[in-house]
Amino acid sequence: MNVRPLQAGADVSGFVTNRLVGRNASSRAFFDREADRLARACQQMAARFQAGGRLLAFGRGACATDAQHVAVEFVHPVIVGKRALPALDLSAAFEAWVPAIVHRHDIVMGFATPAGDGAVAATLQEARSRGALTFSLPGPSGDFAIDPPSPSPHVCQEIVEILYHTLWETVHVFLEHRESGGEDVGASAFLYPFLGGARQDTSHVVADVAASIRGKAITDERLREAAAATQVEAIVRAIEIVRQRAAAGGMLMFFGNGGSATDANDWALDCITPPEGSPIRAISLSMDPASVTAIANDIGREAIFLRQLIAHGRPGDVAIAISTSGGSSNVIAALEGARKRGMQTVALLGYDGGEIVRRGLADAAIVVSCDYIPRIQEVQASIYHTMVEAWCGLP
Repeated sequence: MNVRPLQAGADVSGFVTNRLVGRNASSRAFFDREADRLARACQQMAARFQAGGRLLAFGRGACATDAQHVAVEFVHPVIVGKRALPALDLSAAFEAWVPAIVHRHDIVMGFATPAGDGAVAATLQEARSRGALTFSLPGPSGDFAIDPPSPSPHVCQEIVEILYHTLWETVHVFLEHRESGGEDVGASAFLYPFLGGARQDTSHVVADVAASIRGKAITDERLREAAAATQVEAIVRAIEIVRQRAAAGGMLMFFGNGGSATDANDWALDCITPPEGSPIRAISLSMDPASVTAIANDIGREAIFLRQLIAHGRPGDVAIAISTSGGSSNVIAALEGARKRGMQTVALLGYDGGEIVRRGLADAAIVVSCDYIPRIQEVQASIYHTMVEAWCGLP
């Protein structure tokens, strides 16, 4: 699936529709082929976590945002009642950091573009030599290595995001079938096998997990088709807002929380380093942990984006919010502040769009109509990558 940015006078609606739906073929082929292997890899990950291992993730450029994303998902799972699992993003200095702290029970995950990354591959090889379980996403070597599922960096990254989301979603299935402390649950053991002290046989779970992984990918296909059917007008409106403001010298300012923060970082990086076409001026207000934590500590979390927007925002800029709920107070405050400063606003949302839609805070509101955060984020990635591919090719 090659990226061909739009030219002036092109059918933007048709481009958006074709790009969104066209991603499904690559995704379907990949997960049909890899679901069984992914399930077995997830089983191995559970054993590593049970033995005290950690997930160490890294990448460079836009791929570093995948390391950020996978780390926050494992440490702070959105599945209610699931345990926090140790995970770190080591992208800032991974060539030195991974060898310094890796041990044999760890899981090491390296992210790269379809073109590959020699430094990522070498670091994975070093970790593997020390006994770590390695994931090369994509790459030539590792205990779990994949060929690029698409030559498009954007589509490849989207499929890899689904991959690691399914890993953190389903690793808990295996963990709950393994020992978790050796409590004596007596006659209740048959009801709660994961609470007992005896190690559980999880081989029978692998087929169910593989089927679940395929099902999650199929859900994404349906959500992309739904977005192509119902959200094209809003997407085209957002593309036009950015085209006009960027042509006049405006800046794009992205922001979001948690996994949406990593998507904001990725989106900003994609704007300044597009696969083709001209770069667009963009920053992410989720990028700087010193600013975010200082504002949260000294003023309050509601101000973490607004305070930065006050410092950076100018009339003619565009504030672009990412929120799965549409109700985050700090996102709402930033959109309100942007309006007061003469900025236009775009929002990429989930569920029913939440308060952002109900209060009309976005000049263009794009909604992935789903109530499950991983699927929302995966389809949001397809949407914002399609937008980048469209507007970076427009004059």
